Amino acid sequence: PTPAPTPAPTPAPASYKPQVTFIAAPAGYPTDAQFTAAENALASQAGTDSAAIARIRAALAVLPDAEVEAVVAGRAANPANVQRVERVLGEAKFDSFFPVRNVGYTYVNFLRGVAKFPAYCATYTDGRDSDAICKKLLATSFAHFVQETGANWPALTPATARTYPAQNNPVLATMDQNTAIPSYKQALWYLRENGYNEGSAVGAYQDCFRGAGSSIFSVFYPCSQNASGQTIDYFGRGSKQLSWNYNYGPFSKSLYGDVNVLLDNPGRVADTWLNFASAIWFAVYPQSPKPPMTWVVDGTWQPNAVDVANNMSPGFGATVFIINGGIECGGGGAEKSQVQNRIAAYKSFAADLGVPVPGSEQLGCAAMKGFQSGSAAATKTYLDKNWGYNANNPGGVSWACQLVDYQMPFSLANPGDYKQCVDYMFRGQVKYNGQVVIDNTK
Repeated sequence: PTPAPTPAPTPAPASYKPQVTFIAAPAGYPTDAQFTAAENALASQAGTDSAAIARIRAALAVLPDAEVEAVVAGRAANPANVQRVERVLGEAKFDSFFPVRNVGYTYVNFLRGVAKFPAYCATYTDGRDSDAICKKLLATSFAHFVQETGANWPALTPATARTYPAQNNPVLATMDQNTAIPSYKQALWYLRENGYNEGSAVGAYQDCFRGAGSSIFSVFYPCSQNASGQTIDYFGRGSKQLSWNYNYGPFSKSLYGDVNVLLDNPGRVADTWLNFASAIWFAVYPQSPKPPMTWVVDGTWQPNAVDVANNMSPGFGATVFIINGGIECGGGGAEKSQVQNRIAAYKSFAADLGVPVPGSEQLGCAAMKGFQSGSAAATKTYLDKNWGYNANNPGGVSWACQLVDYQMPFSLANPGDYKQCVDYMFRGQVKYNGQVVIDNTK
C-alpha cells in the first residue's frame, strides 16, 4: 500500500489549551483551489531543484499503524525495509549489541519503528547498494543511541546489570557474569531521562502557552495537563530521548496528523514501539539547512561549494552535527569527549556489521562550521506570514504566506499547511481562559 498518514479523529483540544478559532472568510478570500495552486508554486521554489519538496515528503512517508503493529520477526509480509533490517541485523545480533537495554526496548519494537518510516533502510533503484547503506545507517544510529541512552559505566558487568529489574534481559544470563561489558554495548539503558518519571510534573521541558507574548509553538504544540491539573512534562523518552512539547507535537503530527495524540500522552514514546520510532523519525526528518541523517549516509546529500567552505562532508561527523552540533561540534581543536564516545561506538558497530570506514571519512566535527544558508541541504520549507501588499485585496493585504528558513509550525512538508498558515495569520484568533489574547484579524 502507498504509505500514508494513519487516519485518526481530531477531537477539539482540551478547554484549558489555547483555542484557535477563525472568523468567517472575507469576500474575495482565496478558494481551496487557489490555496493548492499557491502551495504548489512555493513547493517548486523551496529547494535547489524543483523536486526538493517531493524528496522531503517521501522521506516523511509513514505506514498506517495497523500495518506497523502486524510486524513481527520473520513474518513473510513484513515491509521491504523491515525485511532488510532482519537480514542484516537478526534478533541474536540485536541482543548482543544491546544486552543491558531496558526491557521496554524489544527487537519487535525496533522492527515496528523501522516499519513506520519506509525511508529508513529503503530500497534504492538507482544502483546504490541498499543493504550496505542500511548497515551503515544502523551503525550510525546505534552509535548515537550509546551517547544518548547508554549506561556509560566502565565497570558494568552482566551480574551487576541483572540486579536492575528494568535491565534484566535474558541475554545477560548467557554472558560471562563478571566480565565488564564494552561501553558500546551499554546503549538503551535509559527508557526515560534519568531522574524523571511519568507524572513527575516538575515543569521541565515545557514551552507552554501563558497568554499574549507566548511563542507560536506553544499555540500549535500546546502543553497538556494530568488529572490533577499539573502540566505534563516533556522530558527525554525513548532511544532518541525526545524532549520538549515542540518536538513531541511535530512527531505526533508526522505519525497521526494530530499534534495532541502524543502531547496528551507522551508516555507512549517510552512504553510502545514509539520508543524506537522517535529516533527513526529524527533520522529521516529534514531540518533545513540540515539534511536528514539518512541523506548523509546514503549519498542523497552531496556538499556544494558552501558546504565545502564550511568543512562539511558526508560521514559520521556530519550526523553528529545534525544531532547535537550546537553543543558538541565546531570551535576547532580536539574533539569533545561526547564526540569521541560516539566515534568509538560507531567504529565498533561498523566492524561488527561489516561496514567499511574509509580513512577519508570525516568522523569528528570539531573543524566543521555547520550547515548554513546556501548549503546543498538548505530548503525554505517553513511558512510565515507574507506582509507584502496586494492591490487586488481589501486593504492591500496579501492573504498569503511565504517561505522562510527558520522553524515554524507550518511547513510545505505537510500538504495543507499552506492554507493553515494563511488562515491563522489573517483570520485566526487565539482564545485563552475565554478571552481573545491573540487576534490576527486586525
